[in-house]
Amino acid sequence: MALTAVLDVDGTLVDSNYQHALAWYRAFRRVGLTVPVWRIHRRIGIGGDQFVAAVCGDEVEREHGDALRDAHSELYGELIDEVAPLDGARELIEDLKRRGQAVVLASSANEDEVEHYLDLLDARELADAWTTSDDVEQTKPEPDLVAAAVEKVGGGPAVMVGDSTWDCEAAARAGLETIGLLTGGFSQAELREAGAAVVFESIADLRDRLDTTPLAG
Repeated sequence: MALTAVLDVDGTLVDSNYQHALAWYRAFRRVGLTVPVWRIHRRIGIGGDQFVAAVCGDEVEREHGDALRDAHSELYGELIDEVAPLDGARELIEDLKRRGQAVVLASSANEDEVEHYLDLLDARELADAWTTSDDVEQTKPEPDLVAAAVEKVGGGPAVMVGDSTWDCEAAARAGLETIGLLTGGFSQAELREAGAAVVFESIADLRDRLDTTPLAG
């Protein structure tokens, strides 16, 4: 059975991590909190259901969690047109499909955002499946999203490709190896420490060396 490639979307296929960080920064400002953007970025990749507590603690989550998530969604919506695919993103999907591998785009974004990304990547007819926030109860670093992505294609062996430490942790909890990319702003050392089997600077670098990765089977 061919390996399934589970591809994270934000920060891995589309260059959106810093727009998300800015949207969260502005959302926190709305409730009177000024959180350094670097601190927010350190948590990008965690799902919105856990993000507020991870950045500012349980008390802020209790008092402002839903309002902050709504504000982030609104503010990110104002920035999403600035988001572009990372170089080689669609071509990576094509490479994997030519190798006979199923490809699932794994995202915990809302349906509208995922639809936008599918259009950006021109991947509707290419990917075998994709996930949205509706597919999971808990997001990364919990394993639910990764497990749901694999289930979309009937289960079996799979490998994660992601850009954040949270991708690596979620995949490990789901029993998958991870290929890390530096495209989300996390360092090679951080990704390795979080469990990435190999780390590449870019999608182009990964494409050139697919046969040296866990996706080689």
